[in-house]
Amino acid sequence: MKEMNTFFLEIITPEKTFYRGRVESLDIPAIGGACTVLAGHQPMVFATEPGSIYIVENGKKREAFMSDGFIEVRPDETIVFSQAVEWPEEINERRAKEAKERAEEQLRRNRSAAEYRLNRMALQRAFARLRVKHHHNMTDE
Repeated sequence: MKEMNTFFLEIITPEKTFYRGRVESLDIPAIGGACTVLAGHQPMVFATEPGSIYIVENGKKREAFMSDGFIEVRPDETIVFSQAVEWPEEINERRAKEAKERAEEQLRRNRSAAEYRLNRMALQRAFARLRVKHHHNMTDE
């Protein structure tokens, strides 16, 4: 693989560096729509939302769950800051289902607009985790 077709990717959470290495592409859920980052991408900074990220390294595509965060893109380097990022095998399905149920219950109650937004984000994170876990389980069978 030619070095010029890759870029350096670093994904950082408050607890750890989730990923660090050269990749061919990154698909990431941005607010307003998904974004694909390739080598030589125009510099930009934007907010992300919970969902699946896809990292292509050495021709292999891997999926992971990512919570909300921010991304800084440069032509030869991309840095992602997120509250949580997990490979499918790291996702605790029981905990994700419990989080989904809690968020759904909170959304059913009449709350302030701020509480509604927070609970909606919690529900979005839980759904995204379960989607990644389910997709991983389907590909393992």
